[in-house]
Amino acid sequence: MKRVMNYIVSLPFADAGTEQLPLLRLMRLSLFQVSVGMAMVLLYGTLNRVMVVELGVSAWLVSLMVALPLVFAPLRALIGHRSDYHHSAFGWRRVPYIALGSMLQYGGFAIMPYSILILSDPTNNLAFIGQFFAAVSFLLVGAGMHTVQTAGLALATDLAPQDKRPRVVALLYAMLLLGMVGSALLFGHLLEDFSHERLVRVVHAVALATIIMNVVALWKQEAIDMKRAVAQIPRPPFRETWQEFIRGGRASRLLIAVGLGTAGFSMQEILLEPYGAQVLGLTVAQTTSLTAILAGGTFTAFALSGYVLSRGGDSYRLAAYGALIGIVGFALIIFAATVTSPLVFRLGTGLIGFGTGLLGVGTLTAAMALAERGHAGLALGAWGAVQATTQGIAIALGGALRDVTTGLAVSGALGPNLTDISVGYRIVYSLEVLLLIGALIVLVPLALHARKDAEQREPSRFGLDQMP
Repeated sequence: MKRVMNYIVSLPFADAGTEQLPLLRLMRLSLFQVSVGMAMVLLYGTLNRVMVVELGVSAWLVSLMVALPLVFAPLRALIGHRSDYHHSAFGWRRVPYIALGSMLQYGGFAIMPYSILILSDPTNNLAFIGQFFAAVSFLLVGAGMHTVQTAGLALATDLAPQDKRPRVVALLYAMLLLGMVGSALLFGHLLEDFSHERLVRVVHAVALATIIMNVVALWKQEAIDMKRAVAQIPRPPFRETWQEFIRGGRASRLLIAVGLGTAGFSMQEILLEPYGAQVLGLTVAQTTSLTAILAGGTFTAFALSGYVLSRGGDSYRLAAYGALIGIVGFALIIFAATVTSPLVFRLGTGLIGFGTGLLGVGTLTAAMALAERGHAGLALGAWGAVQATTQGIAIALGGALRDVTTGLAVSGALGPNLTDISVGYRIVYSLEVLLLIGALIVLVPLALHARKDAEQREPSRFGLDQMP
């Protein structure tokens, strides 16, 4: 037992726990991120491939279904705002929204496999019913994911002391990443011998696991507050609260940086493995390992960023370093095609994952610091709305731009010197570099202002309360 405790203490996020929020309780709370990661993998990875390959559903229809959850992404700021002022019989603010989101996810997953099987049968005269309910199921899961994550992050912010919030944020996103990686491996194993019955069982198991994990995550986390339950606290209009949040321009610039940085890192998400295969001649096993490299870089960034921020590091500067490292990573990936070096390509991939982690934790922590007390839901919702919406649009644009430019290059429309199949990929990666440069331009003044503000006041202790 002593060895086990020593091992736990040596973990990267072991110091995220406090007397008020012990590490085991925090780890239990982080299960809501695992459930969200599991749903993301199922929607954007497993079902995407199953619908196109095994079930023969049209690619355009699959793309439309997968994009439907993004409809709710811009509403995350509103969800967060409403959870800040929610009135319930027990005085809870976050629990009702997490419970609602969990039920939406469960309902979506419950009808999803049957509707997919119906729409995959071209001889079925009632296929439109499958299309309708498949769309409804994707919408329900998408709404549930965004609601659970927004309210869950706000709850973690409420519970964590200010000086520990950076470590808590990093831990929660590390758990999201671990949930995605673990779910991808598990789903791949369970669906290796694909059948319609097995697909139904896997999706329904995910629905049940979502409810169980979120109930365990919520159990006795938000305290019952009878004073708040009987108090008639007015909810200010969303527009009024939003204008107060962005007053001064710092929040607006931060959200612009989030949008540019997320787009800069996201356009490559469906292109890295095809690039490695078509341009560098990597095998399926070698390209599959890229996911592990990318995830490893991101996880390392989560651990490092939590450590740096909890010791007084500046969140804007951390995000700027993330954008800068991403620029270097994409430059290496472009250069890898010139020298035909898989090693350079893998190094660039690791740097992209590392930069993504730094930018994500840095900007999210900065958004938390900008929120006034009691407005954590709005701040986290605004960050999540910009991040999720931009990510979805960027992924779609990245694939489309690569297809168009590659077709033009191969046909000779771009000139005799631009006929290689790598041209389309290089154009996308170059655009991502420009987007990250734009994010860096926005972040540098924010970092300088934060440093100036920190120098003007004498810090009493290091932590999130030392940020602007």
